[in-house]
Amino acid sequence: MDPDLDRFNSRRSTVYGQRGVVSTSQPLASQAGIETLRDGGNAFDAAVATAAALNVVEPTSTGLGGDVFALYKTADGEVGAMRACGGAPADATLENVREAVAQDPDADADDPADAEMPDTGPLAVTVPGTARGWEATAEELGTKDLGELLQPAIRYATEGYPVSEVVSAQWQHGEELFETPNAREAFLFDGEAPETGQTVRLPKLGASMETIAEEGADAVYEGEIAEAIADEVQEQGGFMTVDDLAAFEVEWPEPVSTTYNGAEVYELPPNNQGLIALEALNVAEQLGAGEYDYDSAERVHYFSEALKVAFHDGHRYITDPDYEDHPPLASEAWAEKRAAEVGPEANHDVSFGVPNAGDAEDADTVLLTVADDEGNVVSFINSRFAGFGSGVVAGDTGIALQNRGSSFSLDADHPNRIEPGKRPFHTLIPGLVEFDEDDWAAFGVMGGYMQPQGHVQVISNIVDYGMPLQRALDEPRWRYRESGELALEPQFDDDVAAKLVRKGHDVQVLSPGLFGGAQITRNEDGVLSGATEPRKDGNAQGY
Repeated sequence: MDPDLDRFNSRRSTVYGQRGVVSTSQPLASQAGIETLRDGGNAFDAAVATAAALNVVEPTSTGLGGDVFALYKTADGEVGAMRACGGAPADATLENVREAVAQDPDADADDPADAEMPDTGPLAVTVPGTARGWEATAEELGTKDLGELLQPAIRYATEGYPVSEVVSAQWQHGEELFETPNAREAFLFDGEAPETGQTVRLPKLGASMETIAEEGADAVYEGEIAEAIADEVQEQGGFMTVDDLAAFEVEWPEPVSTTYNGAEVYELPPNNQGLIALEALNVAEQLGAGEYDYDSAERVHYFSEALKVAFHDGHRYITDPDYEDHPPLASEAWAEKRAAEVGPEANHDVSFGVPNAGDAEDADTVLLTVADDEGNVVSFINSRFAGFGSGVVAGDTGIALQNRGSSFSLDADHPNRIEPGKRPFHTLIPGLVEFDEDDWAAFGVMGGYMQPQGHVQVISNIVDYGMPLQRALDEPRWRYRESGELALEPQFDDDVAAKLVRKGHDVQVLSPGLFGGAQITRNEDGVLSGATEPRKDGNAQGY
């Protein structure tokens, strides 16, 4: 069911190549990846170099103080996953965190029993996984050492780079987070966020990267950087210790997958939200959502209803699997049962059901995809959760720490309740799909709870409607919101919005450019193609 190619013109062509392709939200970071490929590195080397560069040229969405994940297919056909995601500190018991929140003069709860996880600050900091995730990727899958791969990022940080419009807007939006002198010195210039086109240097961050290049990732977990992280968090009232950092290890979990209309789609297992995307695809297939005309309200209705039930289930069950089990959310039997509850009218009896859902909806992330001429394909995602994260910057390191812990619950009965060492529900999900034996794509979408929704829509656009990569990303999207609204990008026909309202949806039409992503694919002839999307730009605006 191929829609009329003239109906929506993205004005951008898919990028094709034979030796390698790198797709990111930042041209400067893409150059770092291409430089690595030209110097003989493979896709995994390029992914690490690119991610490190993004920490510098787009510091508003990612950093060494966050987590990193990968889904990949190697040249010899191995499908695998890397997870570098830290947990709560050993002293972050439910009782200790409740008490600390209640003692905070800015908190709403005087009674610890009424406390809720803060969005930012030291209590929201979990152990960052990025440095060891980069190092493990390079050592296990790459051909170059981490120190070499960090050199483009170090150059950007120490020699400077011009700030783009989007990054400038995001920087100004996050400026209020920097309350301590060391935070303001690291990320503000004469007390202000940089203007568009301004050349900036991040010497403190550059020095930390030089230390990591020389000493390895252990500098972040056992050395001087570890001490700076622990000291800063404790000084501001948190529980992080050097022992918490030193105990962190990278995981290599088995990917989870499902078959959607003939394509095998791979995601990360819990504690990540990949099962939400897989459940939604299964439910949508049961409902025949991809059989409706592309321009129809029915297509949007049934896909969005599939996401609703998947969100409800995922947010009810997904957490650290070492602490809680979950039902078979990606199974056909589960999908058949859940699809039976979807009808022709909107269901308003589902909710996100996780702490700070509204904040996670608009979280900031960078996702990149890389393919090389050997047949390696990787989707790599790196984030501090919301913008500059917790607002806590570790001493003189220039490293802003993530606020991923804000996703924990302080409800003792919630599966995602905070516990020592536990990893929170995690939004980051790289994507991988096999269309045919020699036809693979690494893909992903940025932006908190938009990620599984974007995965479903991109996969459907390609599988159900035969779209080329760039168009599959650029087509207007819908988005189910925590408020219960169904948000539509403005390129949708007014008739679609009106029909969705008649089906009971609370429709919201958005400003242009509010979702983002990247994609790489390799076809049976070995030709690589890549696509990125400008929707990332809109994340700074909010809605």
